[in-house]
Amino acid sequence: MTESVAVSITSTRHVDVAGIALHADLSGALFWEEQRLLVVSDLHLEKGSSFATRGVLLPPYDTLATMSRLAAVIARHDPRMVIALGDSFHDRTAHERLSPDDREAVGALQSGRDWIWISGNHDPMLPPDLGGTVAEEVAIGPITFRHEPTGAHGEIAGHLHPKARVSARGRSMERRCFASDGMRAVMPAFGAYAGGLSIRDAAFAKIFPADGFVAHLLGDRRVHAIAASRCS
Repeated sequence: MTESVAVSITSTRHVDVAGIALHADLSGALFWEEQRLLVVSDLHLEKGSSFATRGVLLPPYDTLATMSRLAAVIARHDPRMVIALGDSFHDRTAHERLSPDDREAVGALQSGRDWIWISGNHDPMLPPDLGGTVAEEVAIGPITFRHEPTGAHGEIAGHLHPKARVSARGRSMERRCFASDGMRAVMPAFGAYAGGLSIRDAAFAKIFPADGFVAHLLGDRRVHAIAASRCS
């Protein structure tokens, strides 16, 4: 990404939703500075071990990698509250497969702050012994946080794992992204092994007006705002 293509690609550090400017962190998290609130989505912890139970062997380091990135973004912003927008665990029993060290790391991140686990389709029945609070959705001011997007005004959701592909100077690049039209937003998956769904998929057309939204791509050093219509 270069400044020479700024006519269609601009660098940004904010995603606006219902009049609220949220800091878009390169990790894929959102930070609401006024509320000291950090939001992450789709951690999919223990995806590697979930695949292993079905005979698909993946390196068993996804939880460590995801938790390390989460610890780093929490250290950067020092939030008062963290909301995890569902599918924090890859399946209904994934929390039982957390190693003692990983469980201790979760507790350390929760220490001194409020923590809310939003239930997702992968983890609808989160147990109370994980620490924090479990909720279906949370409303703060004009913003409602939930797992699956409905297209409602003021909504921040996850579930779809948005990604976008863009071409510049003869190169094609595909990255995770935030998708937003200023009224609602869908967050990228935070998990190390979480895949992505193209923002050109019909699922996004059910949430946003046709091409009337922006992909905030997570670049190497910046978040780049690109009209969805410019993405392939």
